[in-house]
Amino acid sequence: MSSVSVIVPCYNYGHYLPGCVGSILGQAGVETRVLVIDDASPDGSGLVARELADRDPRVQVRVHPVNRGHIATYNEGLEWADGDYTVVLSADDLLVAGALERASRLLDGHPDVGFVYGRAVVFSSQEALPPPRTPSARGRWKVRPGRDWIEARCRQARNCVASPEVVVRTSLQHELGGYRPELPHSGDLEMWMRLATRADVGIIQDADQAYYRVSDLGMQRTMFDSPVERQRQRRAAFEWLFQEYGDTIPDAARLRRLADNGLARDALRWASTAFDRGRVDPEVVDELVAFAREAHPGVASTRDYWGLRWRRRAGPDLCRSTRRIRAALLLGPPRAWVRSHSWRYCE
Repeated sequence: MSSVSVIVPCYNYGHYLPGCVGSILGQAGVETRVLVIDDASPDGSGLVARELADRDPRVQVRVHPVNRGHIATYNEGLEWADGDYTVVLSADDLLVAGALERASRLLDGHPDVGFVYGRAVVFSSQEALPPPRTPSARGRWKVRPGRDWIEARCRQARNCVASPEVVVRTSLQHELGGYRPELPHSGDLEMWMRLATRADVGIIQDADQAYYRVSDLGMQRTMFDSPVERQRQRRAAFEWLFQEYGDTIPDAARLRRLADNGLARDALRWASTAFDRGRVDPEVVDELVAFAREAHPGVASTRDYWGLRWRRRAGPDLCRSTRRIRAALLLGPPRAWVRSHSWRYCE
């Protein structure tokens, strides 16, 4: 039976800890050990963690006397991990039943696979936990060569892996090291690509693997609420990848250009979406355009660039009206966005 080390970093999420840790300890088909690291939370998270450890010997606890930040906390946990496989699971997220067994089975059968992921169900704290997709009788999965997976990420220029659904081969994780402090927002994207420089990637296709909580208190909605900063951090992840591992990636120069092109076009799409929804900050739009031209000067000749120019001349009111007319003609009445959905999934 495979062993899995699960690191649970926690800051002010003590009320979520019992559910998170319970979703780990309830995993069948694997041996689990849990390390909860409380990063000096003022909400009493450390006391909650110690109560959980008193109830189950598989749970260990560390409490920081001062706040060290999420990257240092992650890396402390990665150094502790000694199981066959490793998971970093934020204290406000949860694992789906059977997730670790499915991932471990794929890793056991494919020694060249460095990490496995699937879909993550996105939900908010204000709603009931949605039911996950259940796997088919035989189970469906695929293995992609690491180089192909990196190219797909460069082409998309976005992170399509939420994080709680990822199970990493511990030996590879220790070989390549922890998260980079220079990438507080995009360190996970760089990490997955770094792992893919040395190993293939396993993808579980027919079952949700984790629950990813969307919270107003999350780092995504506080430290990095700026779309411009998100783009810069994402670009920094690609720069680190090619700077440190470019000599091991076939056709690295072309892939870097591909990533810069994708980042530039994505920045313009962010700006265009703001016009379409009538939520425009001219200064942010200017910054996004400047970022796009810096990342890929040739973006000025693309449809995305000229589409944004039209929107800026037309103004947000006309853009919003045009969007409504197109939706009525082509798609029917607008539908409410549902938070309970699978994380944008990529293969």
